[in-house]
Amino acid sequence: MSNGTTHHGGNGGTVPWGDVLLSAIASVSWALIGMAGTAALGLHLLGADAAASLGPMTAAMVALGAGGAVTPSGNVSAFGLKGAQAHTAVQITPLGVGLVGALLLSWFFLRSLRGAGVVVGPAELLARAGSVVALFVAMMGGLAWAGHDVVTIDGDKLGLGKVAGGGGGLGSITDKLPGGLGDLGGLLPGRIGDLVKAKAAVGFSVDTAPTLLGGAAWAAAVLLIALLASRRTPLPPGWDAVHRAVRPAVSSLVAVLLVAVLAGLAAAAYAAIGDAHPKRIAGAALLGAPNGVWLGVPLGLFVPFDGKATGELAKLLPDPLDKLLTADASRPVTLGRLSELDGRVWLLAVAVALMMLYAGVLTAVRTPFVRGGGALRFAGRCAVRLGVVTALALPLLAWLTEVSVDASLSVFGFDAFGAGVELRGRLGVALVLGALWGAGAGGVGAVLALVCGVAGWRVVEVGGVGVGGVGVAGGGGVAGVAPGDGVVSGGGGMAGPYVPGGSYRAPNPDTNPYLRVPDEVREPEDRAPGDVYGAPTMVGPIGPSPTPKPLPKRRPDGPPPLPPPPPPVPPSPGEGPSGPRRPRR
Repeated sequence: MSNGTTHHGGNGGTVPWGDVLLSAIASVSWALIGMAGTAALGLHLLGADAAASLGPMTAAMVALGAGGAVTPSGNVSAFGLKGAQAHTAVQITPLGVGLVGALLLSWFFLRSLRGAGVVVGPAELLARAGSVVALFVAMMGGLAWAGHDVVTIDGDKLGLGKVAGGGGGLGSITDKLPGGLGDLGGLLPGRIGDLVKAKAAVGFSVDTAPTLLGGAAWAAAVLLIALLASRRTPLPPGWDAVHRAVRPAVSSLVAVLLVAVLAGLAAAAYAAIGDAHPKRIAGAALLGAPNGVWLGVPLGLFVPFDGKATGELAKLLPDPLDKLLTADASRPVTLGRLSELDGRVWLLAVAVALMMLYAGVLTAVRTPFVRGGGALRFAGRCAVRLGVVTALALPLLAWLTEVSVDASLSVFGFDAFGAGVELRGRLGVALVLGALWGAGAGGVGAVLALVCGVAGWRVVEVGGVGVGGVGVAGGGGVAGVAPGDGVVSGGGGMAGPYVPGGSYRAPNPDTNPYLRVPDEVREPEDRAPGDVYGAPTMVGPIGPSPTPKPLPKRRPDGPPPLPPPPPPVPPSPGEGPSGPRRPRR
């Protein structure tokens, strides 16, 4: 890594390709290691490794978490019987796996940018981001090659035994077949059910082209969000407006969303304590806690969702969402309809509203506040910026949490059993509501920050230098604001290992001796009475020092002078000045 004073890739500078490649390898490697570890642990806790090999399933889960696509396909056959196909379609993103990879990828990427210098050039920024994306796409190609396997399904556990008998099974279906095909009822209900029990396998494979394209888009989006959310990462020259206007709002919203995920994990841990299957809850939380939390954010902000649920997969949805989707799928899923089934759902709206208010306060605290510019103008700037960011983030959350799972086993074109879940948010409504909620939270948060006196309290320099403490006016060095504009900040604009914080009071030479000017540099009329070093002297003139008396001379016939006394002998380590030391009792 380069030190903090070297500027690579600047105006006319060269790009340090060795450092760029090493940082890209570290970023992608740690991201994939974290994603694979999370996926493998989650699948193991869910017990999925009992049905198929854990390695290919982990590769497929990582591909799904990074924007890839997995195509399942299967067949049910034995004794040469053909025509039984298992059709399955899966469109779901395990956001728990993707979030771990995104955090690791962005952390190492931003760390490499901070080591590049106080200001990074556009060429170096593009080289570092492009190398990370290219290497990640190459690794996704390896996952597409490894992510294929066959999962063995136990028909009894999935309820396939109902196919063989009565009670609404195939017997009742084949009796109604036209053209005498009902005579097959003696074969299908009894033997097909036995064959399904004997062998049922579903294969899956990672689609190469969609996975490569999705991986490239996922990595680029992660790096872009990380660059906009990191307030201490250097930017190319001329990007001061991005640092001043965009970064406070983006970093605040990202922070509250991550805190919401932590709250969801804590809730899952609490639920696992008293459950009969704590491993399943832990595995589901590792893979899908962000799915549930970030689904609740649009719902809590009154974004409607369209969905339906049929079969056994409806039991996987949380209560009361499963009851609502199985009862009536023609009407959209809204917070009001959910509250009709459980009144505690309104607490979700309160929690999300508080989350947005906290994001508004953080935005005001991190936005430069110009004294004398007007509190209303400052609140308006915070409202507009957070409103724009939330208008883009809320549809993204609704799109990421979409669920579409359809599984069916059909024999000769007749559906034997089926299960499906579909839940999609209305992105247009999410965009409008996001703008309204963001603007309101930004404005109210700015007013609260002004009332509490913390507006602009955590402004960060564009060079990556943190600012802390109560600020003082005149903060030169704040991105995009000229010195002397009265910006509330807390430190200087110099980069280094130590940045002093702002003073809590005005400088006073009477209490700080380092601020006093020596007398030799003052004008004669401004000098205080004292010596040349500035030390105070006695009042009044100082007389001449008295003449010392001469020593009496030795008489010629007197005795010789005594020799000087010998030097004292230092005591030994075990003795004192007057003898051996006594041991302490």
